[in-house]
Amino acid sequence: MILEIKDASFGYAKRTVLRNISFKVASGEFFCLLGPNGVGKTTLFKSILGFIDVKGGEITLDGENIRKWSKPRLAKAIGYVPQAHTPPFPYTVLDVILMGRMAHLGLFSSPSRDDIKIAEESLETLSISFLKNMIYTEISGGERQMVLIARAITQKPQLLILDEPTSNLDYGNQVRVLLEIKKLSDEGIGVVMTSHFPNHAFLCSSKVALLNKNGFEVGTTDELITEANMRDTYGINVKIAKLADDRGVNIRSCVPLAN
Repeated sequence: MILEIKDASFGYAKRTVLRNISFKVASGEFFCLLGPNGVGKTTLFKSILGFIDVKGGEITLDGENIRKWSKPRLAKAIGYVPQAHTPPFPYTVLDVILMGRMAHLGLFSSPSRDDIKIAEESLETLSISFLKNMIYTEISGGERQMVLIARAITQKPQLLILDEPTSNLDYGNQVRVLLEIKKLSDEGIGVVMTSHFPNHAFLCSSKVALLNKNGFEVGTTDELITEANMRDTYGINVKIAKLADDRGVNIRSCVPLAN
C-alpha cells in the first residue's frame, strides 16, 4: 500500500495550519515526522485519519482518494496509536486489544474465536502475552503503549500511524517501543510516526520529514538531521556525533550542547 499526500493543505474552519504538503509512504517504510510543538503534526494526522477535512489537495491510498472511503474501510487500512489513552472503565488488556477488531465486526456483533486468536497473536508479536488478563489501567505507561500498538495491529492494517508513541516513557521503554515498531515496519507495514527526538529517527527511520517555521521538507536522516536544521527547528545548538557500535557499524546521535 502507498499513502500519498498530494499538495495538500490542512487546518480548521477559519484557520489553515499547513499548506502545500506532499510526501509518500510505502509498505515497509518507516517515516518519522520531526518538528516542535504547535506546527501542525497532529492536525496532519487527524486529516489522514478522516477526523477533519482536507482544505486543499488530496490524500490517496494506492491511488484512491480516501475521502471517498467509508469509515470502516479506512479503519481496516490504517491503524492509529495516540499519545496516551486511559479508558473510563477498567477493561482487561485483552479487551482493549480486541477493540482493534471493531472495524471488522457488525454493529452488534461480538468478537469471534478468530478475533480473539488475532488479538492473542498481537500480544505474542510484541512479547506482552503476560499482560493478557491484567487490568489496563493498572499496568505501567510503557506497557500501556505496547498494548495500544497491539490494539492497532489487531486491526490488521497496512499502514500504522503513531502520534508521539514514546511520550511520557522512560528511556528504556522508549527504545523498546521503537524497536518493536521497527520490527512491524520490517515485516511490511508502512509506519508514520511523530517524534520530538532526532535520535528516534536515527534509530528507526528510512525516511524523515522536518516541519518547522521554514516549511516542510522530506529526505533521509543524513540529509535533514543536521546541526543547522536542528538549531532552526528547536532553537538549540546540537552536535551530530558519529560513533561505532560493538560490531563496527557506524551510528549517529544528536547531542544537545549545554552552552
